[in-house]
Amino acid sequence: MDEWHSLIQIIIEEVDGHIRKRDDEALTLSALSRRLGFSEFYVSRKFCEISGMHFRDYLRHRTLAFALKEVRDTSRGLLEIALDYGFSSHEAFSRSFKEAYGITPSEYRKSPVPVVLRTIIKPFDCYLIRIGETSMKNTADEVKVYFVSIPAHKYLHIRNYESVGYWDFWQKQSQIPGQDCETICGLLDSIKGKLDDMGGAEANSGAGQIMAFINEPTGRICSWGIPLAESYGVRLPADYCGEIPEQMQLMDVPEGEYIVFEHGPFDYQTQNQAVEQKIEEAMKNFDYASSGFCLDDTQGRVFYFYHDPEQFWKYVRPVKRLTVEA
Repeated sequence: MDEWHSLIQIIIEEVDGHIRKRDDEALTLSALSRRLGFSEFYVSRKFCEISGMHFRDYLRHRTLAFALKEVRDTSRGLLEIALDYGFSSHEAFSRSFKEAYGITPSEYRKSPVPVVLRTIIKPFDCYLIRIGETSMKNTADEVKVYFVSIPAHKYLHIRNYESVGYWDFWQKQSQIPGQDCETICGLLDSIKGKLDDMGGAEANSGAGQIMAFINEPTGRICSWGIPLAESYGVRLPADYCGEIPEQMQLMDVPEGEYIVFEHGPFDYQTQNQAVEQKIEEAMKNFDYASSGFCLDDTQGRVFYFYHDPEQFWKYVRPVKRLTVEA
């Protein structure tokens, strides 16, 4: 099964690549099946088995996600966008767009409300499907530790006061209508102006989305003794005034100082566990006393967690300066 999770991941990455290149001829199940060396029927069945949806539906919704960001972020004509993304006419594009998002492209351009985009499927997400790494490969990269000052901003998110870890968080959220992983990630993917979004109009789904822990008196006591609520969301500019999805919260995060524990790029399938252990050890052993700082457990301060194997794995933890006794 691990092998097929990896093969489906190849298809998914190729789909996004061909959408970006507007390469319609390569965006067929036949072409992708030949790439893997299996029949169309077999690949189609395995894709549906692992992803929970038919390939044609995934391709249609993923293409619309790319097109939507062009409608939102550019001034290009809607017919031009429609033809670029394989639609035969403005009418065909408008019809598919409205079926997917409940609003026409022209209406959306005037008022880009949050909608649920089809985020990129991650069939090899060991946190969500609870499979192990393909092999255990150590990483020689060191964990960098440094202090930063982060300007005031807003944090749009959902939160859970009882969950323990990423997998448990989404298991609990899936029991709440409209707060499952696919819906929340799809909504966040459509929000414009995310501070951590490096994907731009390329529909790099997941870009800008982060896990975070909020200091809350009613939250679960974490391993370092602070009551925290787990959350998932995006950081936005301090002056953000867009629409807030009804199942989310928007909080103001004041300017503050933070300590960052950061590991560089790594191979997700073989190094994830090793990197996690290394960064956990670095946080555990850091000598705060000699740095002149300590962790800040003030209510409302936020601990950010970034997990992007192509760039980094890092924890951003709020700190305050130690007072010097006279």
